[in-house]
Amino acid sequence: MFQDAGAFVAQGMHFNVSGSTWRTPCKTIALAAAVMAAGCAVSVPAHIQPISHFDAARYAGTWYEIARIDHRFEKGLINTSASYALNGDGTLKVINRGFNPETKEWKQVEGKARFLGDSSVAALKVSFFGPFYGGYNVVSLDEQYQTAVVIGQDARYFWLLSRSKTMPAEQMHRLLQKAQAMQVDLNRVILVQQD
Repeated sequence: MFQDAGAFVAQGMHFNVSGSTWRTPCKTIALAAAVMAAGCAVSVPAHIQPISHFDAARYAGTWYEIARIDHRFEKGLINTSASYALNGDGTLKVINRGFNPETKEWKQVEGKARFLGDSSVAALKVSFFGPFYGGYNVVSLDEQYQTAVVIGQDARYFWLLSRSKTMPAEQMHRLLQKAQAMQVDLNRVILVQQD
């Protein structure tokens, strides 16, 4: 509660906002808020077009990673998969899972995906850590919902997904070429071991 123009009372403590002792914490708080806001802001990259006529209910279920650009959060993992389930509030529950062959342990993380706008457009943001979101854009999806190409907040985040653990080489090549046309660097793409 504000008592006057120069003072602030919170939880029984009194701060002089006109004094220099307030300015440094205020700048720190403002900087932290700006960083958190930037972590929450997600948009579709200009060079891609998420699919329209998306059906989240049909997309739900388990998808296996066939290829990806490796990042620290899944580096070295094999047998990676993502499972999606519809929540009552229109969001999607996301469970990412993978096996670390060095430690012989499964790693799993649960998150939530939200649509950026209309739920018929496959442009989402996903969070596994509180208020911080990353982009998730389905840019290619076959009519049977069996294969998908996903690009994150930019083309450095790429996944080729399938409902099965394998994909015919010709089909994989075609989808990788489609990803390359959307600025995905195929030199950084790895094939994921699925047992």
